[in-house]
Amino acid sequence: MKMANIRSKIAKKYVVTTDSQHKYPVVSNYLDRNFHPAELAKVWVSDITYIRTQQGWLYLTVILDLGDRKVIGWSISQGLTARQTSIPAWKMSIKKRPITRDDFSL
Repeated sequence: MKMANIRSKIAKKYVVTTDSQHKYPVVSNYLDRNFHPAELAKVWVSDITYIRTQQGWLYLTVILDLGDRKVIGWSISQGLTARQTSIPAWKMSIKKRPITRDDFSL
């Protein structure tokens, strides 16, 4: 490599962006890693990811029903506020598949 003047690409080190030392209350783990519920509309999960475009960043929010692993709600936005991301995806989800109540209370 030295003779051919070839160098390796050095990747940036991983940067931690989450503050796990906060003093906010931690939400209870109702799911307890049970990713296979017996019924639809019992367990929903969501995530937000970002997509680079020529016009800038877009944010994709997706809500899945773990009962059948189908996307039941989504939204694409240019900002990261709840009003732009989670709430539109939530509204689409409850129109497609009403929530069924479970034994625990939120």
